[in-house]
This record gives sequence, structure tokens and C-alpha cells, in this order.
Amino acid sequence: MTTPKTVLGRFLTRHASALVRTALSDARIVAVVGPRQSGKTTLVLRIARDANLPYVTLDDALSRRFALVDPIGFVRALPAAAIDELQRAPELILAIKRAVAEDPRRGRYIVTGSVDLVASSVSPDSLAGRVEPVVLLPFSQAEIADLRIPRFLDRAFRADFPRFLSLNRTENLVERILTGGYPEAVARTTARRRTAWLRAYVRSLVRRDVTQEFRVSTLEQMARLVDHAVAFADRLLNLSRLASELGIDAKTIGRWLVLLEHLFLVRRVPAWHRNDVRRLVKAPLLQFLDSGLLAAVRRVGAPPIARNRGKLGQLLECLVFSEIVKAPDLAERGIIMSHYRDKDTVEVDLVLEHPDGRVGGIEVKASATVSPRDFRGLARLKAACGDCFSCGILLHDGDGVQKVAPPQFLMPVGVLWES
Repeated sequence: MTTPKTVLGRFLTRHASALVRTALSDARIVAVVGPRQSGKTTLVLRIARDANLPYVTLDDALSRRFALVDPIGFVRALPAAAIDELQRAPELILAIKRAVAEDPRRGRYIVTGSVDLVASSVSPDSLAGRVEPVVLLPFSQAEIADLRIPRFLDRAFRADFPRFLSLNRTENLVERILTGGYPEAVARTTARRRTAWLRAYVRSLVRRDVTQEFRVSTLEQMARLVDHAVAFADRLLNLSRLASELGIDAKTIGRWLVLLEHLFLVRRVPAWHRNDVRRLVKAPLLQFLDSGLLAAVRRVGAPPIARNRGKLGQLLECLVFSEIVKAPDLAERGIIMSHYRDKDTVEVDLVLEHPDGRVGGIEVKASATVSPRDFRGLARLKAACGDCFSCGILLHDGDGVQKVAPPQFLMPVGVLWES
């Protein structure tokens, strides 16, 4: 069996590993999905080795040809297996579905894909009900530092933070933002080498996945869409404006954005709303899932940030968004993410809603200095939620945890992964 790769000379524990192992114990198929180069193969290789499952990758030309020509025969030859990059041979999905229907033993297959195999149009038939999906995004900051799974979300919903705690500023915050979490980017030793890899990654993603897997032939327009998506990052999404700028109809733009979501490049953040609260903006935000990737495509590095700190804000919000998305308990507990914005343009970057109705708000500020005005959005959200409001948090590039008003806190960004 192929040996898993290491990053920075050591294996980094993935917080999703426990989710995958648990799913294998009672699901017929486990699908580990996520962007290319996020560490899916490394994780699945280790789990397959422990479970004594044979491993095959459809990046191998011979295996892929066999799967495409005779998908039923391919699956019959592998009554239980780990199959990497399943989207390269979507015909296998029906064959696997048939196999597990005939023999419903648990833990038969663990598959990976760099597209959302359950939700995307690349699947000729849904595996819903037969597959347990586990999303594996690039490394979180806690994983890079080899820390335990953070308790930040749990503590936020309980407002379980001290009234005052002296802490240092988040270490190497700009470097963390510009690096992001892709294993190959984390392993690069210089900023220039890291940026070169990230830009090449985006080009490859558009050329390989969009044109081959989704059969979109207008490569140049898709590349322009990615550039425009970067410009729209952390802004209200206006499909009509995007369509006008690209010279493409809005329906096509909407379909292509779905493709970018299925490739785990971007994610739409819906607007928070309640039936009894009026004057709320309903448009979603567009957010990238990796701050390093966003910085590389925007061509923002450390020197420009040093000259103009204002360039850091959008990237810091992206880092915070991605760290929360990567939290294992987000999906496990069914926590919904959204954003708040009203007609007065008062906003909260992230709204977290627990299944039991509790609501928390997170505002991000790329500065060490804050003012009472910076809490205006959290105050509006608290007023809209009433007794359901659990906690408001302003994350900033400063030091110390401070309770500024019940139940609102000011704290360094690093609390996200160090708590």
C-alpha cells in the first residue's frame, strides 16, 4: 500500500479522522470529499490501512480505464475497498450503489472526491441514504499547530469566556492568513514559492476540473469568473451585476458559481432572517474557503499589507470564516452559518444558529484598536434575537479577552483555535 505523505516532516492529525472512522462503523459507504490537495488521500490511506481495505486511485490510467469500461466488473473485483478520486469515473457510482444494495454490510467502501459527490451534477444518480459524507477542507490552524479540536463554538453558545483574561496578540497572524491551509502551501519554505503554488493550483482547478469533470468549454470565461469572484469575496452577491460584467446571462453565472461551490473553492453565506424582523437584506455573501488562495489570486502579500493595513480586513474575515467552517462540531451539531445586514448597512460578519434556537454573532476587525461603534452590529443582532441571543464576539488583532457588555466579548483571533 502507498505510504501517506507528511507535511513539515511529520504527520498532522486531522480532526475529521474520528468522524470518518465512526462513519465506517455503521455506514455502507463513506465519502470523504473536499478540494484537491486538501489531504484526502493521506487521510484515507491511513484509515484504509487500519481497516485492511485495499486502496485504488482513479488517477491511475489503467484503473480508471477499467472503471469506465466495466464499472460493474470493477466493483465486483473490489467487494470492499478505498477508492480515491471517484469523480474521475462517475459510472462507478451506480455500480457501487447496486453492490451495497445487494450486500448492505457496513464499512464496505470509503471513497474520495474533489467534487461534492452527493450534491453535484457530476453524479449520474444520488447516493443519498447510502453514503455518509465527511468534508475534508485544508488544514485548520489547530491542525497545523497539532492542537486538540477547539471548543470555541461550544463555548460561544454558552458564553463561556472569562470576564477578563490577559493574552498575547495572535502570533504571526499575517503569515497565517497568507499561507492558508493547503498542505502543499503550508510546506513551502518561502512566500514566493507558496504564492506560485497557490496561483498554479487555481489555474489547474479551472482547466482540469471545470473543463473535464463538468464539461464546461468556455475556459476563458470561467477563469474570468474566478477573478470576479475574488473581487466579490465578502460582499453581497449580485448575479445580475456579475453577468453584466462578464457578458453572460445571470442563469449561467448562477450555474457556474454552483460548480465553484462543488469544487470547494467558494461558498455562499445566506442572509440571516426572521419573519418578525423587517428591514433585513436578503442577499447572500460570497466567501472563499481558504485565505491563502484568496490572497494569492488577489496578489496581496506581506509588503502591501505592511504599507496598507486596510488590505488585511477581507483576508482576515476569510480566515475566520474558514476556521469556523472547518470545526468538526459545525456539521456534526447542525449549526447553520449566515450573515446579518440591515437596510442601514449595519452588519455582522457571521451569525451562528444552533439547532436549539440559540444564536451567536461574530464580528471581525483587522485592527488592535476597537471602539463602541464596532459592536453596533452585534447589538442589533442581539435586539433582533431577544432571549435567543447567546453571545456576541468581536475578534481582532489585539490581545486579551474582555467582556465588554453582557453577553459580548472582545478577544484575539487566535482564541478560535487555541480555546
